[in-house]
Amino acid sequence: MYRRWVFGVCSLGIVVHFLALPSFSVLPPLPGAEVGRPSLEARPGQQHSSGSTNRSFPEPELVAKDPAGHGVLGRLEGKTILIVHGTPTQMGRAHGTLLAEKARTLTNRVLYGVGGLETIQSGRWFLDLMEEIHRRTGPFIPKRFFEEMDAASQAAGISVRDGRLANLFPERFHCSGVAVRGKASRDGRVYHARVLDYMRDIHLQRAAVVQVFIPDGYNSWMSLGYAGFLGTVTCMNERGLAIGEMGGRGEGHWDGMPMTFLLRDIMERASTVEEALQIFRKTARTCEYYYVLSDKSRNMAAVRATPEELLVLRPGQQHPLLPYVPEDTVFVSGDSRAQVLSQRLQEHYGQIDVERMIQIIKRPVAMASNLHNAIFSPETLEIWVADAGRDTPACDEPYVRVSLPELIQWYRKVNNITGEQKTPVLRSASPKESPTALKEACLGGSPGQTETDVSKPLEV
Repeated sequence: MYRRWVFGVCSLGIVVHFLALPSFSVLPPLPGAEVGRPSLEARPGQQHSSGSTNRSFPEPELVAKDPAGHGVLGRLEGKTILIVHGTPTQMGRAHGTLLAEKARTLTNRVLYGVGGLETIQSGRWFLDLMEEIHRRTGPFIPKRFFEEMDAASQAAGISVRDGRLANLFPERFHCSGVAVRGKASRDGRVYHARVLDYMRDIHLQRAAVVQVFIPDGYNSWMSLGYAGFLGTVTCMNERGLAIGEMGGRGEGHWDGMPMTFLLRDIMERASTVEEALQIFRKTARTCEYYYVLSDKSRNMAAVRATPEELLVLRPGQQHPLLPYVPEDTVFVSGDSRAQVLSQRLQEHYGQIDVERMIQIIKRPVAMASNLHNAIFSPETLEIWVADAGRDTPACDEPYVRVSLPELIQWYRKVNNITGEQKTPVLRSASPKESPTALKEACLGGSPGQTETDVSKPLEV
C-alpha cells in the first residue's frame, strides 16, 4: 500500500521525550518557573540542566540592530542568530535589512545556479516551473506569509518574484526522520534529533541562520533556516512542539500549502502533536512528505503525508516497510540507513541523551550531503545545532546549544524592553482551545482562503 518509508536523499529526525514550559506571548514579562520546570527567567550565566550537560552558557554577541526596532542580528559560538518581532511586514523588513547580502547571494545561487543546471538537465526553463508552483500553491498560502516575503525581498534588494520563487524552491526537493522517549532515554526525557541531508555541495551552509520569530498574535518559535528563507523544515515553538521534515516523492502535486509554510503555520498556531496533526488533516497538502513530531507532554508521532492520505505511526508501532521500531521510539529513514538507525537505537536503548544521540546520527545514518543537524529538547526549549563545514558533513562538525527563552530574554535586553513594555498582541491562542477553533480563528475557516492574487504574472 505504501511504497516505503522515505526515499533517501535528504534528512533524518530523532526524538527522546521531555516535559514542557508554560507559554509566553509576544514579549510579555517573563513568568516565574513552575515547580519542576525550567524557568523562562533563567539568564545566561546561570547553571542550567538540560539533557546531559550542566554548565553556564554565553550570551550572543550583538552584530547589528534593525533601525526600525523590529530585529537584531547576533553571533553565538560561530552561529548567526536572527531575531525578529512584530507584524509580517515589520518582521520581513527587519529580516531583509539585517541579512540583505546573504539573502541576495542565496537567492541567486538557488534560482540561477541550481535553476540553470536544472534547465539544462530537464529541457524546461526552471523559472517557468517555479512560476507554475507559485501559481498553484499561492491560493493556499496565508496572506501574512506573502506580506513578510515581499517585505523581506524589498528590504534586501531582491525582486518580489525572485523572493517568492526562492522561498518555494524547497517544494522541489525531499528528505528522512526518527524519534525516541521514555524507556529509550537515559532520564526518561525526550531527545528529538533531526538530520537534514540536502545539497551541501552548493554551500547553503554559508547562509545558515538560527531564526527566532516573535509574530504579533501567534506563537513565538525558532527555526534552523537560511537567509531570506521564511518557511521552515526544522523547528520548535514556545509551547514545546518540535517538528522535522523528510521528503518523499510526488513532485508535481502542488495544489496545496507548500510544506515549508505548512510547518510554519503549525509552529505559529499549534501547541501539541495532536493539534499539529489536526492542522495537517485539514490543510490541502502538496507532494509526499514524512515528518517526526514531538511535544513537551512526551507525545510523538511519525507521519507520512500525501495530498490524499495521512498515515500516523505512534511510538513503538511497527510497519512492514520499516525495520524493528523499539518501544518508545518512532523513526522514518531510507533503505540501509533505517537498518543502521534501528540497530543503534537498540544498542543505546535506555541510555540515550544528547551526546549519545549525536553519535547515533553520525554516518551512515547521516549522508555525505548532511547539511544541518538538530537535537531538540521540547521540555527546556533548547536545540543543539550543527551545520556542515566547507568540506565536511554536519555530523562531523561541533554542536552549539541555543535556547529559545534565553534568546528572547537577550532580545529584550538589547532592545531595552522592560517587563511593563508589551508589544501589542492581536491574539494569543489558548492551549485549551480545540484545534478546530484554533484553525478557524487564525485562518478564517478554509485553510485555502487568502486575499493574495497569484493569478497575475510576477514582476521581476
